[in-house]
Amino acid sequence: MKNAFNIGRHAITALDMIGLWIGLLSLRLLLAWEFGEAGFEKLHGNNWFADIQGQFPWPFNLIPADLNWALATGFEIVGAIALVIGLGTRFFSASLMALSVVAMLSVHWPESWSTFDELLKGYALTDKGHGNFKLPVIYLAMLLPLVFMGPGRLSLDALVRRWIAPV
Repeated sequence: MKNAFNIGRHAITALDMIGLWIGLLSLRLLLAWEFGEAGFEKLHGNNWFADIQGQFPWPFNLIPADLNWALATGFEIVGAIALVIGLGTRFFSASLMALSVVAMLSVHWPESWSTFDELLKGYALTDKGHGNFKLPVIYLAMLLPLVFMGPGRLSLDALVRRWIAPV
């Protein structure tokens, strides 16, 4: 019994170590793809932020639509690159969380709801008049480990940390 317990403990330790390399990298790469795709779509598209400027939460509703568009585009593209290489991961993850919250509140949140059940209808990937905030919530949940745990060992952040403060 003790031998089986030790094997199980070693297996869990090995999975923990692999997770520090591969688990956080997989989050970074998937999020980089999603935010990069959105950023390049904005870069090559037309600015539609002027149409929803009044829906942005404070203080973003005070910023001109062109500047909001440039900030969103820039943070999505630069943030995606930073996530791929794992540089400034906590900063860019927190910034992309803020961007996701603004997008959720200004674009994806239901216009009106009076019960919690009506609000939950907006937790969907299709827009049927109830909002569409499921994807931003998923992004927020995926960004949280990167904010709190960092990028993992396969990153420039980890390399810089080892260079600055070797163990």
